[in-house]
Amino acid sequence: MRLVFHALCACFASKAMAAPLELRMLGVDGKGIAGTVVTLRSTDPARPVPRPVDALIDQVDRQFEPHVLVVPTGSKIGFPNTDSVRHQVYSFSPAKRFELPLYRGKPYPPEVFDRAGVVTLGCNIHDQMRAYVYVVDAQYFGRTDASGTWKLADVQPGTYIVQIWHPLSRDSRHRHKRGDEIAFGGKEVHFGRGIQGHCAMRQFL
Repeated sequence: MRLVFHALCACFASKAMAAPLELRMLGVDGKGIAGTVVTLRSTDPARPVPRPVDALIDQVDRQFEPHVLVVPTGSKIGFPNTDSVRHQVYSFSPAKRFELPLYRGKPYPPEVFDRAGVVTLGCNIHDQMRAYVYVVDAQYFGRTDASGTWKLADVQPGTYIVQIWHPLSRDSRHRHKRGDEIAFGGKEVHFGRGIQGHCAMRQFL
């Protein structure tokens, strides 16, 4: 499955009032899907986005750690190798192409991820090694917890493009018409639905 639903949702809170928002991602079995990446990007180009950050993806026991990392555009990511063997990190993804020849320790400076999109990482020596960097240009972003839930304390009113992605999902998109609304008062609205599951959002005022 590649659970990539793409929907345009509107938060019609009062003009000067932010409100909490909750999203839950469920599989066809009704269980929450942990580790789903969620982004809310405002349709207002004047809205500021989070500043770039410095982050690390290590290599331990022939695996990348963490397996999925979400960062704002312009962020710098270092790739130390604390494993007992050497690795050669690379990506051929359109959002970021680079290669770090065979190494251990910290011989290379951090890479700058300045284009939004999903970056798939691999190792030329160990084919089982995979990791993902999700680079976002959105105002709000994060990952669902063990129950498949993602919560925000304060979402500013406005219209947002909502994207949902998981590394095990199929490469498909589900688009809803402009103006889908987030329900208020604790009610829940299912705004994305696919073969492998669905998601629901609710906002409290």
